Amino acid sequence: MARVLVVGIATLDIINTVDDYPEEDAEVRASAQATRRGGNACNTAVVLQQLGHQCSWAGTLADDASSTIIRADLARYGVNMDAVQVITGGSSPTSYVTLNKQNGSRTIVHYRDLPEYSLTAFKQIDLTGFDWLHFEGRNVAQTRAMLDVARQRAPTIPHSVEIEKPREGIESLCDGAKLLLYSRSYVQSCHVTNSETSDPVTFLQAQQQIMPTTEHICSWAGQGAWGVDQQGKILHSPAQGLPCVVDTLGAGDTFNAAIIHAKLAGLPLADSLRDACQLAGQKCTQQGLRGIVQRQR
Repeated sequence: MARVLVVGIATLDIINTVDDYPEEDAEVRASAQATRRGGNACNTAVVLQQLGHQCSWAGTLADDASSTIIRADLARYGVNMDAVQVITGGSSPTSYVTLNKQNGSRTIVHYRDLPEYSLTAFKQIDLTGFDWLHFEGRNVAQTRAMLDVARQRAPTIPHSVEIEKPREGIESLCDGAKLLLYSRSYVQSCHVTNSETSDPVTFLQAQQQIMPTTEHICSWAGQGAWGVDQQGKILHSPAQGLPCVVDTLGAGDTFNAAIIHAKLAGLPLADSLRDACQLAGQKCTQQGLRGIVQRQR
């Protein structure tokens, strides 16, 4: 078992399942509704807990009723919340999710009116004893400062960064990472400024040239995932063939957790990609994250 610190947001997800995705200005009836705890980093922590690790979450919580749901869910999985920063009078970030019953795709409208996790709060964390640090690529300036603090105080602890959205200056978070996890949407956004980086292979080759000591991995939904090792070799694992896609919400976070788990176990890149694609595929066949590891077995 490894001790992992994850830094990022927690949300309340309100999920409406519809028979098919509605047209603009339409009024449709939801066939089901669920309220769940969400957030990239927290989802990754919950999956890592189920994979046998001890995770601590560093992020902000409001003091409203929604935060009670978030806390209860993380506690159910055993995620440590000692590093949480509570914002008095705040409002929990909320994601309004439309889940298409036909193919499991999800469309998210996210509302946030809560301060991001602060550098001051991060500095209070005792990093000794952690085996891995994982950062959600957001709140760029503060996260960059947190990475600098981690490097100064715990230079031997490897860290990973999720590069999901093309936020201004997000590339500054890449320096010094052991592992960088890119989303398809981020890679495709690079096409706007550089036509040579819109496909995963070309993109990863370019990133490996810039940062040769970092492992670079890109998930690509139904096409699986690609990675490049420190020798510049590109590897690919196909997505798992699924009889039915139920819910893709959190599949990327599950993939990231499985990759971190594989790195902690010392698995080769090819095995890491295969296992992560399999677990992400398992996620797509079920609602939520509960019992995901047991079901895969």
